[in-house]
Amino acid sequence: MQDGEQLQQAAWRRLKKNKGAVFGMVVILLSILISLFAYLLAPDASANANRMIVEIGGKTPGYQQTFLLLKKDGVPQASFVKRIISGKQEAVIYLPVSSYQQKGDSIIVEKFIDEGVYETQILLLTASLKQSIVTKKFWLGTDKYGRDILSRLLVGTRISLSVGFIAVIISLSLGIVLGALAGYFGGKTDAIIIWLINVVWSIPTLLLVFAITFLLGKGFWQVFVAVGLTMWVNVARIVRGQVLGVRELEYVEAGRALGFTNSRIIFRHILPNIMGPVLVVAASNFASAIVIEAGLSFLGVGVQPPQPSWGLMIKENFNFIITHNPMLALAPGIAIMLLVLAFNLLGNGLRDALNVK
Repeated sequence: MQDGEQLQQAAWRRLKKNKGAVFGMVVILLSILISLFAYLLAPDASANANRMIVEIGGKTPGYQQTFLLLKKDGVPQASFVKRIISGKQEAVIYLPVSSYQQKGDSIIVEKFIDEGVYETQILLLTASLKQSIVTKKFWLGTDKYGRDILSRLLVGTRISLSVGFIAVIISLSLGIVLGALAGYFGGKTDAIIIWLINVVWSIPTLLLVFAITFLLGKGFWQVFVAVGLTMWVNVARIVRGQVLGVRELEYVEAGRALGFTNSRIIFRHILPNIMGPVLVVAASNFASAIVIEAGLSFLGVGVQPPQPSWGLMIKENFNFIITHNPMLALAPGIAIMLLVLAFNLLGNGLRDALNVK
């Protein structure tokens, strides 16, 4: 046990010296914190950051707009826990205005409709002027529906990390079990599992994901399962090869001699000694899952609107790349690139720290 702890400490020291891996861990940790507290950090804390103000659609980063807040009736107050999990229901309507003037208990506003187009409205002032008039700055601009890009980017972090996490759990569960069975028992068991691996391996990943997605339907949870069911092959091949290399070693033979069951030998003695390569491929699979989910959402068969998937945000705004506001599509693209780079750097660092061959 002490030797194992010393090896872990040595691996951790090597990992901390790898600047790329440390950068990856910092980015991943920040992403996890952002995903957990997205609705508290986002300027738009409505469900899915889906506050649509079509009059200000397609604005550039740094755009500022003054709003008159019109209170809605009968909107329940969301609890703190519910706000963290799913945001809050909007209690006001945001009316974009270019100018305003209070007269008694009424307010005369020039409603902003488009550049140079205004409409004069007289409305009852239900609260103080200071509470009713706010100016908001959209740091990354707004999409064509007038939704805040920064808010949707923050909330969309949950989608990418969730898809990666669930897909890796599914792929590791299937891959480790099938790979360990194939490597340990050999013979017909190995032949059947290898045949299955070769069949799945021969099908293009994106085509297989399409098939599973169409079978399960479009949606949030379906993407998790579809991506996870296509990524277990790498894990199974690596685990099988590792088990083949250790199944005849002394500690495995000692376990058989002591009468341990096959399942105990596999899961309590063999697998803990071959987890280095599995951790490396898990980090790689996490990055692949994020890219696949973004691709599916871009093609319209992944996460469905109004959920703020990064791939879906690129799909909705990619036409702005060649116009006046390319940041609408570049921002989620840069976010995907950074998160994928972080997991790849962490995977490379784990490979070096754990001396994976």
